[in-house]
Parts: sequence; structure tokens; C-alpha cells
Amino acid sequence: MSFEINTKDEFEKFTTSHWNRINDYLDSKFEVAFTPLYSSVDIRESKTKLAPVDHNMYPAGFNNLCALDLDFSSSIFENVIKSIVPQAKTVGIIPESHTKNLFYLDHLAILGKAIRDAGYEVVFISFDENLFNGQDKLELVSHSNFDLEINKVTVKDGILFSENTEIDFAILNNDQSDKIDIEWNQIKTPINPTPLIGWYARQKNKHFAFYKKVVEEFAKEFSINPDILQAKFIAVEDVDFSSKQGLERLGSAVDEIKSQLSEEKKVFVKASKGTYGMGISVVSSGEEIISMNRKARNKMDIGKNKIKFTSLLVQEGVETMIKYDDMPAEVAIYLVDGKSVGGFMRVNKDKGTDSNLNSKGMVFRKFCISEIKENSDFQSKEAMYTVVARLATLASTFEIKEVLN
Repeated sequence: MSFEINTKDEFEKFTTSHWNRINDYLDSKFEVAFTPLYSSVDIRESKTKLAPVDHNMYPAGFNNLCALDLDFSSSIFENVIKSIVPQAKTVGIIPESHTKNLFYLDHLAILGKAIRDAGYEVVFISFDENLFNGQDKLELVSHSNFDLEINKVTVKDGILFSENTEIDFAILNNDQSDKIDIEWNQIKTPINPTPLIGWYARQKNKHFAFYKKVVEEFAKEFSINPDILQAKFIAVEDVDFSSKQGLERLGSAVDEIKSQLSEEKKVFVKASKGTYGMGISVVSSGEEIISMNRKARNKMDIGKNKIKFTSLLVQEGVETMIKYDDMPAEVAIYLVDGKSVGGFMRVNKDKGTDSNLNSKGMVFRKFCISEIKENSDFQSKEAMYTVVARLATLASTFEIKEVLN
């Protein structure tokens, strides 16, 4: 099949010259009922392609956005919350339980500020009894010395309360790799993103299958070669790293992907339910998977909150061409209501350009999205990253639609 747009350079030019047309198309595809309130997308850019490599439905990291982007996010939060609950006054944020992570507390403080700046009273609430040690609230101080108070949530007739304050709208910021023990269908308070699609139920394999469908439809609409906007992948099920069950099949999948790549390219093997950079191996051959030692297999076997990894995503490694102070970097784009509000760079001095940067040694560098100027003017960079991030979030709407239906 022939395409009018076959290279990344051609895609850059197309996005800037057809910006409104592209976004009108994307806007028409998002369905209000299934669009997550917010999300973040990790994007790798090589010399030949841009590809999303992870999509987060309950993102942390708002503390890494620049002030201008946070101001913009507040305006979109205001519009989307009003569209869901027009008379809302109090917004509850339901956080993760790892409250000893002081940088995560920075994120909560800044996310709370963005919602307050949108015009709402903000309270932090939790269902986790273990946090409170018999008390009704938990007082914390973040890395940057922000004070946070998390209150034990109560449920009355399906409505969430913080002390005696009724929650009009709740924002879930807990990925539920450890499922919250609540009958969510009995909760009447609107919660977004839906709690029915945490990592206890969600699969990266399914997300990237939906992304493939979304990007191919987008590519057909604009005569773009879809290969420049996605990484090749294969899903492999029923793997047990502890017993070595399925490692031969997993290795064969690695070799199949590798056969479609140039000799120097790596292959990423990812746990389909993995978060926080856990459950990832970067290899050059299937034999490296098959011959893994026990220590390496243990790292691939169990993830956050003791989730056992049995479904794997075998994905083309996209070597990053982006650097920050001569260190390999990748871009994370944040979205509210499916619209890009900015992002940051994940930088790792201890890793190579074809490695997993979301690992020990990583640091975050803020930027206003328009400040990215690597090998191109800022307008084309902003346009490209935004389009890829919006496509990935559009794929997530299909995940949500499938769960809610």
C-alpha cells in the first residue's frame, strides 16, 4: 500500500500545516462518556518514528509540569468537571496508599492545586483503613514541604463523604494494582477515571491492540504510513517466570519481532500489568529470555503490590534520539479530557538510548511543551507529541467503553 506521508519528517510538516484538520478529526472520535479525566503517555522518538510505549490512566507526576501548563490544565479541569457535575463544589482525590513516597505527595499537592485553581474545594480521601491507625485523618508533609491531609472516606447511601462534607465529584489517582475492596457499582458519587479499569483488570496488551486499530484508522484518513507512529508488538499469555512455563513461546515472540528490525535494535519484554517501570527486560534475542537466571526471572515474575506477571507484551525497542544535557531522555505528555496540557522529560544518565529509562537513576526535567526544540522548531515537536498522545488516549477510551459496556 502506498501513502502520501512515509517518513517522520513528512509527518512533522503535515501536523503543522494541517493542525486544525487533525484535531477536528480527533475531537470527533472522542466520546464524552468514555474519555478519561486525565492520562499521561510515554513517547519515544527515534530517527524514523514516534511511538507511545506506555499509557497511564491514573497518572502521577503533575509536580513535574511547568506552571504555564498547570494553569492551562486547570481551565480544562474546570470545563470537564462542570460538564459532568454542573453544580459541583467539592472534589475528592483518591490517592495511592504509598504515602511514604514524598515525591508522590508533591504530585498530589500540585494536582490538588490545579483542581482548586479550577474553582473547587479539594479534599483527599482514602478507603484504606491501614493508613489511619484507628484515626480519621492522616497529616503528611511532602518532599517540597507541602502539607497534606488525607481523610478516611465514609459512604452514606452510595455517596462519598469526607468527615461531614459531601463529595460531589471524585478523581481516582490510584492505579489499583492492588484492588480497592469496594463495590464500585453501588457508589453514586461520580468517579473519573472509572475505578473499573485499574491494573487488576487492565492489560497493556489490550491497550496497544486498540492503539493499533486507532492509529491505522487515523493513518488511512490522512494517508500516513502507520509504521512511523507505532512500535511493533506481540502479546504472549500464560507465562510463569518462576516455573519457566511459556519462556520458549516468549522467546519465539522476541525472535519474531527481532526478525522485523535492524540488527542493532533491541526488544522490550514488558509485563502487561506492570507499572512504575517494573517487569521490563530489554533483550537482543529470544535466547536471552529462555536462559534468564533466577534473579532476572524473579524481577519479571512479581510487580507492584505482589501482582504476578503472566501476560507479556513483546515490543519493538524504539531508540530515543532525544537528549537532555547529553543524557538519554524520553517525553511524557499529560492530557486532561483527551487534550494535551504539557509534559516533562524522563532522563537517565545510567542508561543507553535503547534502554528502559524508567528505572534506577532516572530524573525528571520540567519543560513547557513548546520548549522542545531538538532537531526541529518547537511547533512541529509540540504537534507531533500531542497527536501521538491523543491517539493513545483515544485508544484508552475503547478500553473504558469495553469495561463499562
